[in-house]
Amino acid sequence: MGAIKKKNVAKIQTSYAKQQEAAEINVGSKKKRLYRRLTVFFIGAVMLSVLMISTLVSQSSALDEKRAEKEKLDQELALLKQREVILEEEIVKLNDDEYIAKLARKDYFLSENDEVIFNIPEKKEKNEEKEKSTN
Repeated sequence: MGAIKKKNVAKIQTSYAKQQEAAEINVGSKKKRLYRRLTVFFIGAVMLSVLMISTLVSQSSALDEKRAEKEKLDQELALLKQREVILEEEIVKLNDDEYIAKLARKDYFLSENDEVIFNIPEKKEKNEEKEKSTN
């Protein structure tokens, strides 16, 4: 008694009933095709979205790397420009005979006639010796 019994009802075999049944089948198949098209569309939209997001993320990370590299190269460029200025100043100095003579006396311990060279240690060396002696 708890189970509902299915009643056997005969269908009317008229042309109108057949048209209605065909229309219902047609509507059902149209809905099925609509759902399939929407499913394909949403799957395509999701795939396109994932592709665009992954491209955006990869381009963003590449751009960050390029910015970091640019900053590093800018710093290196600044150091090279400073070195260039120093070297240009030294080129100007090397055109002066007095400066060349001074360098030769300082670096190569060359002297003029009747000149005695004394090598005096720099302050850094004195400070290091004091630190060693106190330890």
